[in-house]
Amino acid sequence: MRVLLKASFDTEKANEAIRNGTLGKLVEESVEQIKPEAAYFTTDHGKRTAYLVFDMQDSSQMPVIAEPFFLNLDAEITYTPVMNLEDVKKGLSQLGR
Repeated sequence: MRVLLKASFDTEKANEAIRNGTLGKLVEESVEQIKPEAAYFTTDHGKRTAYLVFDMQDSSQMPVIAEPFFLNLDAEITYTPVMNLEDVKKGLSQLGR
C-alpha cells in the first residue's frame, strides 16, 4: 500500500543532531531503507519535517521505520494511506457497478 510518512522532528533534538553531524546520516539511512518514490523536506508548525511516499509491504514495517526518528529526534510520526492518479482512476472506475 502506498503510504505517506510524515516525520516532524523536535527542534532541540534536531539542532543537536545537526551540531554533532548525525541528522544527515539519519535521514540518508532512512531514505535508503524506505526507498520512497518521493521525499520532501520542509517545515510544518515550526518543526523540521520530512514527507516520504513509499510502498509499505506490511504493517510490521511501521516500527522499524519510525523508531530511528523517535529515538534520535523525538519525532512526531504519522502514516497516511495515499493514492496517485492511477489509483484514483482505478477506484473511481469501480463505483456504480
